[in-house]
Amino acid sequence: MPIGTTITEYFIEEQRRIKGVSGDFTALINDIVIACKAISSAVRYGSLVGVLGAADTENIQGETQKKLDVISNNIFINRNEWAGHVAAMASEEMADVYHLPTQYPRGKYLLVFDPLDGSTNTDVNGPVGTIFSIMRRPEGATGEPTEEDFLQSGVRQVCAGYALFGPSTMMVLTTGHGVNGFTLDQRIGEFILTNPNMRLREETQDFSINTAYMRFWDPPVRRYIDECLAGKEGPRRKDFNMRWAGAMIADIHRVLINGGVFLYPTDRKLRAKNQEGKLRLLYEANPMSFVVEQAGGLASTGTQRIMELQPTNLHQRCPVIMGSKSEVERIVSYHLEAQ
Repeated sequence: MPIGTTITEYFIEEQRRIKGVSGDFTALINDIVIACKAISSAVRYGSLVGVLGAADTENIQGETQKKLDVISNNIFINRNEWAGHVAAMASEEMADVYHLPTQYPRGKYLLVFDPLDGSTNTDVNGPVGTIFSIMRRPEGATGEPTEEDFLQSGVRQVCAGYALFGPSTMMVLTTGHGVNGFTLDQRIGEFILTNPNMRLREETQDFSINTAYMRFWDPPVRRYIDECLAGKEGPRRKDFNMRWAGAMIADIHRVLINGGVFLYPTDRKLRAKNQEGKLRLLYEANPMSFVVEQAGGLASTGTQRIMELQPTNLHQRCPVIMGSKSEVERIVSYHLEAQ
């Protein structure tokens, strides 16, 4: 049976093109890959091993955790804390920076992650996934990393990606030189390069948004969706399809494959809670923006490029509009007209 390029082989080949590299980054990617394989296994067996349902705990966001949230978070930490590639980690499921046990060496990278995006889908056998982002620790920093070390804009990411646990398990990532997708071959336990140089389609008719919140939307978002819903008889002169999987990672993966736009905008309901958005900047918006932009798309809050936002805290939220360039540009223009 012929075997394609594994994800480890891919990164070793990339590493060979850069003189003087230590191999730490490739080793870190390998640890992330192993963690994602373990999470994929836990998700796949579900009720058979008793991991579905609520964990009777809340995360820092005040959200009820699923058992798989806790399990996935622990897997990611345990796999990445020991090898000396990271200096510290931060997770959507933890209130503060995770400092490594004293017996483990410190590396030069900071790792942030959402261990199980879309975890409410687990009880209905829906798609879920893991999102991660890698940054370098600020130059000259000493001692234990602080929250301030993590508050870097998205343009400073050195790698970002996600693992999607659907009918097959896929890992999609970028190091700033395009986007590549790898599919887990369960027969040999390896991620194989199946989607090289992924690019977003320019012409599209798909949009992804939760229309249950339509009554709270700001006028620019309502205008865009109204035009889509008007179809061939409306100003866009074509029919659109709405898709909503209930997991950011699944909806954006569909956008990467088929083109389109994903929206989780700010609205009156969120602002009433003093929230600028629903999705987290460090764990969700920045890494997915990096992937989308490297695939030829755009990612915006409606008025600003997401990856240029300066984070102010670990769990900062922001509006998210990302996908095919022409659609995002249209939505941004509507926001600018409304100012």
